[in-house]
Amino acid sequence: MEASFWDGKRAPGVSDQIDLNKYNAVVEVVESAFQRYADRAAFTSIGYTLTYRQIDEYSAAFAAYLQNHTTLKPGDRIAIQMPNILQFPIAMYGALRAGMVVVNTNPLYTEREMLHQFNDSGAKALVCMDVFAKSVQNIRAETGLKHIIVTSLADMLPFPKRTLINAAAKYVKKMVPAYNLPDAIPFRKALAQGAKFGGFVANYIKNPNDTIILQYTGGTTGVAKGAELTNRNLVANMMQARAMLSQTDSNGQQIKPDTGVKVVAPLPLYHIYSFTVHLMALFELGDHSILIANPRDTNMFVRMIKPHQLTGFIGLNTLFVSLLNHPEFKNCDFSQLKLTLSGGTALVEDTARRWKEATGCGISEAYGLTECSPAVCMNPAGGLEQMGTVGQAVPGTALKCIDPEGNEVAVGERGELCVKGPQVMKGYWNRPEATADSFTADGEWLRTGDVAVIDEDGFVKIVDRIKDMILVSGFNVYPNEIEDVVAMHPAVENCAAIGVPDDKTGEAVKLFVVATDPNLTVEEIKKHCRENMTAYKVPRHVEFRSELPMTPVGKILRRELKDEEAKKQAEPA
Repeated sequence: MEASFWDGKRAPGVSDQIDLNKYNAVVEVVESAFQRYADRAAFTSIGYTLTYRQIDEYSAAFAAYLQNHTTLKPGDRIAIQMPNILQFPIAMYGALRAGMVVVNTNPLYTEREMLHQFNDSGAKALVCMDVFAKSVQNIRAETGLKHIIVTSLADMLPFPKRTLINAAAKYVKKMVPAYNLPDAIPFRKALAQGAKFGGFVANYIKNPNDTIILQYTGGTTGVAKGAELTNRNLVANMMQARAMLSQTDSNGQQIKPDTGVKVVAPLPLYHIYSFTVHLMALFELGDHSILIANPRDTNMFVRMIKPHQLTGFIGLNTLFVSLLNHPEFKNCDFSQLKLTLSGGTALVEDTARRWKEATGCGISEAYGLTECSPAVCMNPAGGLEQMGTVGQAVPGTALKCIDPEGNEVAVGERGELCVKGPQVMKGYWNRPEATADSFTADGEWLRTGDVAVIDEDGFVKIVDRIKDMILVSGFNVYPNEIEDVVAMHPAVENCAAIGVPDDKTGEAVKLFVVATDPNLTVEEIKKHCRENMTAYKVPRHVEFRSELPMTPVGKILRRELKDEEAKKQAEPA
């Protein structure tokens, strides 16, 4: 019997029913919101707000530009590489309205990582921030990019504030390295050219089962793969998330009212968690997202949210900790805060306690993965959340746990968590074998690689990960990728990467190195990694060894290294 814990076992106010036929395509969701909420505030960034009507007009202009001033055709891939600024939703919605498939790209990627993603996806166009244009210049010749659109930090702000902020970023803070992309088009020019057409041809991808987003994620091989997320996947997960976000508390009070909602958006919109919540679920509800471009700058973060009476807060454990440690955070207005959602990494009980003391609002922990668009489970809010669990399956989702032979285990027993639902991806882009490996033998259930326990009420507790993936501040880090990069160093004979506990980031990368040169230093290894990988992937700890534990056939036993580290942690200081 399948372990379906989503029928009739909900917290008060949460419906099990979602209407998958309400929208066939993501563009229909977006355009419906434009019509219903035209004069409401949609997004705020750097102290400036755009309404739903303005986002509609700007994204229509961008769609018209893509259709009339480029060689792009419906179904072509376009990469978007920006932090949380107003240009992101404009470019995203515009690209989808023009019929493009969007490749979400991490702005922190190194040139090596960018090159792989652009080429693997077959991206023909790129929208990026000028901060990253130098890197684009360096790899351009090795890619299939035909069109590049470059934007600056404050491009959507009015004059003269736009000019002053962009000039400060370029000349004072030296954020923009000099670059040479003579055929690149400025974002504002693209909007101006597109606006001259007075509209665009509605060529968006209408088939519910067609891919519209390539969301890159790693795997046990360490090779980043593009999860194909379809209209149906994203619309379904939006409806599922909306059902959970529209809860009532134990007193029957609506957790998410339909008006006046201000939700903080510090997590990057290129990440599927933030994408589905802010660009889909909350947008469909007519909510107002406060975009935070650099959540690591806690001083600026607090300054950006202070003027607002916050209703919702989306984040993860490390972000909550950094805010709680800031002396001015307690002076923000939490009088209307009714929902705090945590995902991406495990929520620490002490963090949840401190957050509730500071804000008066409990944290609802959720669980998901890129391959599920991403939401799988979510805790109820309004004091109904169960600490230590990731909540219940979102509506329309079935869960079960299996043993190593693929047999379903009993309720309350540990096993690999498997998911079945309309939000589960079509597969990995151009990787049929990897796709098959990620599902059960019958092809019905996505295997998450996480060990979990499901209780009788359907609440899920994540126990451990089967895969060797390391979770650093909510970002997936894959040991094979680290090891491949380190192995490129001429003085490295062998290496292995594992995750170790870290108070700030949840987990940190620890690297074990067997060197051929006895003079090789930790700093040299870290410098090599910084040059070839995003910062959060760079090992925090490096240990040199004469040999590494291996199987008889020469496979490094990461598990033994992890066990050694766990033993060290357990030993008294």
